[in-house]
Amino acid sequence: MEKIILLLIIALLNGSLVYIDSLLKDIIPISLYAEKYMTLTTGANLLENLYDIVFSFGVALMILKFLKKGFEIYVLWTDGDPDEEPLFLLTNFFRSMAVAICFPTIYTWLGQIVEDLSNQLLGAISQSTNYDWQMWVNALESAGLVAAVFGLIFVVCFFILYFQFLMRGLEMFILRVGIPLACVGLLDNDKGVFRAYAQKFMQSMLAVVIQIALAKLGVGLMLQNHVFWGMACMMLAIRTPRFLSDFLITTGGNGGVVNNVYHSIKLVGMARKLGKAG
Repeated sequence: MEKIILLLIIALLNGSLVYIDSLLKDIIPISLYAEKYMTLTTGANLLENLYDIVFSFGVALMILKFLKKGFEIYVLWTDGDPDEEPLFLLTNFFRSMAVAICFPTIYTWLGQIVEDLSNQLLGAISQSTNYDWQMWVNALESAGLVAAVFGLIFVVCFFILYFQFLMRGLEMFILRVGIPLACVGLLDNDKGVFRAYAQKFMQSMLAVVIQIALAKLGVGLMLQNHVFWGMACMMLAIRTPRFLSDFLITTGGNGGVVNNVYHSIKLVGMARKLGKAG
């Protein structure tokens, strides 16, 4: 019975080798440019089409919010500081427009930085951990059932991590498409939702780099017969988003509280001036 289970596990491992080698090569592009792997049969660029739609909607929201804030600040006196120069509001409006227009180019630069960093990390890890998948499977077969079970768990964790990379790619895709809507927050002095949006963006890109490096390191250690260290690296790679969320907490702006405090202080000052005048 033990031999049958061992042969079954070895057969599963041999079948998975065909996919593992190719998956390691395409992880970075999938995570950063998911739309390239979701090519439509018509040849249309899905990202550009969606971005154009959301961009036009975002520009409309920017204009509406610009007019609304200007009316509330300088006509109704219910928001912000009426004594503040209108140039500041106009500057915020053009800043939000500029970020929305230039973001595709900015993301291309960020993507190149992430790819270069990941490739350098993977190159350094590959130099220190040379391995052969087939030799690893043969070693597991000769080591017995327990080692083969650990090897199977490792491969399952690897495929779970690969699906996390697919989800990360879709997450980055959604964040890129929605950036024009997030730029509406730049009209606020505290940057509104854009602050949390940008922090989420950086957290996702950092998670990609760390997960790729840990996955490559885990594979190298596992294939060098460091079973437990390899499993630890793979498990930590799976938990990386939660690990990063412990110290990269995305929080929204607190503009409402700040504005309330500001208006309260201003009302107290006006009351004192009226008291002195009386």
